[in-house]
Amino acid sequence: MSNTRIFFPSQPILPVEKSGFRQGVQNRQNTSAGGSSFAELLDSASKKVSFSNHAIQRLESRQLDFSEQDLQKLDETVDKMAQKGARESLIYMNDMALVVSVTNRTVITAMDGKSAKENIFTNIDSAAIL
Repeated sequence: MSNTRIFFPSQPILPVEKSGFRQGVQNRQNTSAGGSSFAELLDSASKKVSFSNHAIQRLESRQLDFSEQDLQKLDETVDKMAQKGARESLIYMNDMALVVSVTNRTVITAMDGKSAKENIFTNIDSAAIL
């Protein structure tokens, strides 16, 4: 005969107090420890520019880095371009050329200034030089 019961001797089962659990859930009201709601956190995360896998590989292979200020400036520039109706843009900043999908808020590819001088950029409808 086989025994179908599962027994975990190192993990005791303790009773759950219903009143404490419900009270804790009601007091939180969908806020995090910082006081921001999930919707606010999601909205702020969706406003940041992301990098495609291809762009990340290019940045690593060419040893290009962004400071926190650079990323903030990039976010602001993409916001301005979106307001003007840009879709695919070339952003030149800190001796780096970035091809950005403004509608998706994603950096498609990146290159240093030397590589950018030797290339022709197609399928862009706008450019920003910072």
